[in-house]
Amino acid sequence: MNRFGRPTVSLPLLRRLALASVVANVGIVVTGGAVRLTGSGLGCPTWPRCTDESYTTTPALGINGAIEFGNRTLTGVVGLIALAGLIAALLYRPRRRSLVLLAGAVLLGIAAQAVIGGITVRMHLNPGVVGVHFIVSMLLLLSTYAFWRRVGEEDGPARLTVPRPARTLAWLTTAVSGAVIVVGVLVTGSGPHAGDAAAARNGLDSQAISQFHADVVFLLVGLTVGLLLALRAAGARPIAVRAAAVLLAVELGQGLIGVVQYLTNLPALLVGAHMLGACLVWLATLSVLWATRERLPAVPAVAVDHTVASATPAPALSR
Repeated sequence: MNRFGRPTVSLPLLRRLALASVVANVGIVVTGGAVRLTGSGLGCPTWPRCTDESYTTTPALGINGAIEFGNRTLTGVVGLIALAGLIAALLYRPRRRSLVLLAGAVLLGIAAQAVIGGITVRMHLNPGVVGVHFIVSMLLLLSTYAFWRRVGEEDGPARLTVPRPARTLAWLTTAVSGAVIVVGVLVTGSGPHAGDAAAARNGLDSQAISQFHADVVFLLVGLTVGLLLALRAAGARPIAVRAAAVLLAVELGQGLIGVVQYLTNLPALLVGAHMLGACLVWLATLSVLWATRERLPAVPAVAVDHTVASATPAPALSR
């Protein structure tokens, strides 16, 4: 409570809720992957109900129905965490408009994602819609990460902490990281893990699109190495150098998983690990981008001395 008896929340609580939203959205990507990798994408054959008669799974749907319904339930949990973050942002004093907007964007994104998930089911796991579903998950990670980082920032203008060419290279690395995700979605749409035996594939040559995906990954790794060297050469702050080094390490780990899963005919466990790795690469990329700038404190409004102002004679109007 504040001195007026109104409920408030602390900054540490707000930050924990924002971080919980990041973790929850990574978790829902992994569980969504489990739905697809176990062939449970149509375990609940309709939406928003699980069946035409029931909102919950039934014994007749078996384990696939339980897995799909479980993922839908977790979506509700993710939404509740986002709602708690928005309420906390509204109750925090002094209220920060940026936090309220970011928390609201996260909640709206989760609602939109639920609708897209429903469309995915109703379109019988069309690979294009499934791909949009995953890309929106990455955009949600961007929103939740921005919310989490903004809690600990000031509200003033942003200022670069690295030379502008290094910042440009960080943006280019981020763009290529996003491209890796998009091409990875196309690879998934051409592969065997469709979520259901009867689901369509996108018709692309899986070997050719996988090679293109690998090429874009090589570009990403090369850009990250260049960025790391550039930051060191420019004497950037340790936090920026460390973020770039972490990104490189995560990329190499993700690349190793990708090679092994390709050579072993895409076992479900490794494909699931690769989906988790995609989230971690994306978050590590965002960490680098955030580490190359900082926000300054907001400039307080200048108070006007009305007494002095009123005592000063107004300039005469020219005739």
